[in-house]
Amino acid sequence: MPARQLSMFGEPGDDAGMGSHRSRGGEPVGAAAVDAATRAIAATLPDRIRLGTSSWSFPGWTGLVYAPRDGGPESEQRLAREGLAAYAAQPLFRTVSLDRTFYAPLSAAEFARYAAQVPAGFRFVVKAPQAFTDPVVRQAGSGVAARDNPSFLDAATAAATFVTPAVTGLGDAAGPLVFQFPPLGRRLVANVRPTAGRVAAFLAALPEMVAGRRPLYAVEVRDPELACDEFAAAIRAAGAVPCLAIHARMPPVADQARALGLDAASDLPLVARWNLHAGRRYDEAKADYAPFDRLVEEDLPTRTALASLARAAAAAGRDVFITINNKAEGSAPLSVAKLAAAIVDA
Repeated sequence: MPARQLSMFGEPGDDAGMGSHRSRGGEPVGAAAVDAATRAIAATLPDRIRLGTSSWSFPGWTGLVYAPRDGGPESEQRLAREGLAAYAAQPLFRTVSLDRTFYAPLSAAEFARYAAQVPAGFRFVVKAPQAFTDPVVRQAGSGVAARDNPSFLDAATAAATFVTPAVTGLGDAAGPLVFQFPPLGRRLVANVRPTAGRVAAFLAALPEMVAGRRPLYAVEVRDPELACDEFAAAIRAAGAVPCLAIHARMPPVADQARALGLDAASDLPLVARWNLHAGRRYDEAKADYAPFDRLVEEDLPTRTALASLARAAAAAGRDVFITINNKAEGSAPLSVAKLAAAIVDA
């Protein structure tokens, strides 16, 4: 088992409390100190490239993202409530995937509270509620389909309960709004054209402007059959962008980029979510990688491909959003650091 890696972002120091957020009646959540090498990489990383993680509430990131404190690591609950400012103080973190919205929508006021905790230039990648992207309602716990989902591809409800609150509340901190479609089943993927048409019609019915801002809609799929030019063309025609889904179910990232029109010749923003190591199941990776304080299984081909795509996109003036899950390599903060180094070293 590799040794615990706590030095990528430096050891605790005098600036460990920078970017902290103070809770009622307690000490603030502090940000781990940042070493000179990491600061140099962050200063060299193109401004258009925003890297980050999927959520931020992991006690195992103590020493990597959060400053150690007497009495042990912060709890997951406290980090979820109060750790965002310390997270956003890390110079390599310019975005984060707000994942809780996948399970239930938030109000504009709740989004605004998140936006108030991050610096200028920070952007949120926000997952849309699964109520609009899953064709079935699933049983709690088992995930087995229980019945058809009446809200599937309901654009009016998605606009009212998700798009408008997210963009209004986050303001300038609003980044891509990602509609992640789970495996849709044989009936919907057997013929790409009608499924692409239904998804495109849903996207086209979402608001073009909200509170004076144009939302960036992105579509992520978990069916390899949909990682094709026909589906991507329909998404683009509706004013949205495909999102690279780096997941055990999906083709390698370079193949997806070519199929979805997101390679070096593209003029679209690059949105990518590095979710899961190839050949792994989610629960298996979670068990093997916890507490997410070290790189357990590095994925150099994916890292290299993402670095190349990000460099080409930024050089062409395209915005780049890449978020990384702990289940990608074992520790999302360390994966971000490795990816940032790969981007600037080239």
